[in-house]
Amino acid sequence: MNSRTPRRFDPPRDDHGKRLRISDYYGVNTFDIHKMREKLPKDAYTKLLSTIQTGKKLDPEIANTVAHAIKEWALSRGVTHFCHWFQPQTGSTAEKHDAFLTIDEHNRPFEKFSDSQLIQSEPDASSFPSGGMRTTFEARGYTAWDPSSPVFIMEHRNGKTLCIPSVFISYHGDALDEKTALLRSMETLSQRACNLLHLIGEKGVKRVIPTLGIEQEYFLVDRAFYSLRPDLIMTGRTLVGGQPPKGQQLEDHYFGSIPARVQAFMSEMEQELYKLGVPVKTRHNEVAPSQFETAPIFEEANIATDHNQLVMEILRKVAARHNFSVLLHEKPYAGVNGSGKHNNWSLMTAASGPDIDGENLLDPGTTPHQNLRFLLILASVLRGVHHNSGMLRASVASSGNDHRLGANEAPPAIISMFLGDLLSRILNQIETGTIDKSVDAAVLKLGISKLPEVMRDNTDRNRTSPFAFTGNKFEFRAVGSSASTAFPTTLVNAAVADGIEYVTEVLARKFNEKKELETAILDTVRQIIQETKAIRFEGNNYSEEWVKEAEKRGLPNLRKTPEALAELLTERSLKTLARLGIFTEAEVISRFHVRTERYIKNILIEVDTLRSMVDTQILPAGYAYQGMLSGSVASAKAAGVPAPQFEVLKRISTLIHSLQGKRSDLDVALQKTDAAATEEEKARILSGDITTFMGEIRTICDELESLTADDYWPLPKYRELLFLSVS
Repeated sequence: MNSRTPRRFDPPRDDHGKRLRISDYYGVNTFDIHKMREKLPKDAYTKLLSTIQTGKKLDPEIANTVAHAIKEWALSRGVTHFCHWFQPQTGSTAEKHDAFLTIDEHNRPFEKFSDSQLIQSEPDASSFPSGGMRTTFEARGYTAWDPSSPVFIMEHRNGKTLCIPSVFISYHGDALDEKTALLRSMETLSQRACNLLHLIGEKGVKRVIPTLGIEQEYFLVDRAFYSLRPDLIMTGRTLVGGQPPKGQQLEDHYFGSIPARVQAFMSEMEQELYKLGVPVKTRHNEVAPSQFETAPIFEEANIATDHNQLVMEILRKVAARHNFSVLLHEKPYAGVNGSGKHNNWSLMTAASGPDIDGENLLDPGTTPHQNLRFLLILASVLRGVHHNSGMLRASVASSGNDHRLGANEAPPAIISMFLGDLLSRILNQIETGTIDKSVDAAVLKLGISKLPEVMRDNTDRNRTSPFAFTGNKFEFRAVGSSASTAFPTTLVNAAVADGIEYVTEVLARKFNEKKELETAILDTVRQIIQETKAIRFEGNNYSEEWVKEAEKRGLPNLRKTPEALAELLTERSLKTLARLGIFTEAEVISRFHVRTERYIKNILIEVDTLRSMVDTQILPAGYAYQGMLSGSVASAKAAGVPAPQFEVLKRISTLIHSLQGKRSDLDVALQKTDAAATEEEKARILSGDITTFMGEIRTICDELESLTADDYWPLPKYRELLFLSVS
């Protein structure tokens, strides 16, 4: 540890050795739109660009031309292999590498990459989780190129691989991955949003896309300490560990000076991401010691999701070069803040012409019509989240997130929405039909409607809200730091599409009543405001008063993963997702089973790790220290001097006895788990009795740690993990 120094690395330079600006090498390893324009014939480029921008199917006539251009570009960059890069239901990515090398009929080697290899591959699907959508012997599955996400080159120490972002489907066309449904949700959301905009006269809008800005939180720990913690290695979190005298109570870490080793790590991590075209923008210390954050510029939701997977992979790879390990678990340490992945979500017009493209539909505008549109979209989000709050809670359910949600550091398990004081007052006054002077001073009167101009950033940031409006976007703060953003974003898109569909139907009825545009829109917004009041909360989501109030409002409080995942199987969720064409009923059920099974496996891994640590490390340390104290007490008594260590010996002996008892109780409780008739019942037992016993065992271990001499304790303590790892 004393020899650790910031790692030096060589940044990209030009032919004269001058260091390049980021903009000079940004995206050098991506086959982006600029390289497409450069490498492809004009006709092929135009058709491929249309596929990317409008979601149209790829013209098969240009596929071979595109494949050839990608191959030549990749070979010029020193690439030897290619793969279809996809996102199975494991939370991470998968890839199978094939060489460009092939052999002709004369046994001569050459490089080949065909249109069929670009568009489709056939990995073995039998080893990926499917939730019962196929039997074990049905091994066939297909990956298919997603042209909307740029092909990229992943560098490693001894070579480079071309990665083709892809979806993963079964032989029968069922979605086996996270991305297929995300793309479907983006399409259905665009269709519903365009229908609503066309209804209010914006006929020129051809496409609406959700955008995403993902704030990634993480911890760093020195690899030497990490290697001595079986719990971090096996589970990603500390299963035991007493609190140090200093944690985060001095509030001196957040936005503090970044340590030199960490700064070096961040700089190299960002360099790798810039080469991959990932627009990372922000880096800073987070609230807890050794906790940090990186955040990118907003991108289209599917590309942002791909890029966040790359962020997590690059974090791990670069951390190892700097003798760090990255902890992406939602709660690696007890007693200090956990880590989230705040999803900043909005809607933007696209593929509709230069005068329309790029308009943020959640950005309060400067004209009467823009504000009418904003209020309709806002009402749609309110309706979607209120009507589908259980489904949204299920989207962020995991064993790791159970430790974080509601722990006075992250949003609670109750889904609610924060709009801010000014916007809340405006909605309240639209509901009552009155505008008071305090609001009127900040708004623009628009004739008889008196529709206010909502000022951007007239909202404070409520860090306790799961779904908060922050000026021109909503921040979904409940997503866990280790999770893929695909599933949460898919269900946010689904909820909002459902809300837009409902608002469109209400507005159409108002028009059928021969109401004018402004009147019809305000009447529609007023109706939605009244129907969704329960979901809006401007106060402290951490408070017990809110828990009681939420119950009165009928909002579900789903504290544990098993009860949250059950929301996927409600009639409302199944029908909504099927009606919108995002998931079939079978696909929803499969995701419930995959996530339930993963929850069970994660908890059982934690249980087995804890038992092993107790049996092979903690109890032996206790026995050794107990033996030393016993000998010391005996020697003191033989010498006729006081033995104050006898009191410590008695406490150590009591703790050892208690730990042995709780360890046996845990084994008995696990027998009930083994006897459970269904996976759902097993998950409920694990989330109840088993996690309770684990907590009780931890409490005893932590007290034993506080009494045992450092020379006897086998594990790095929190003071080393949190305060020496990054120094």
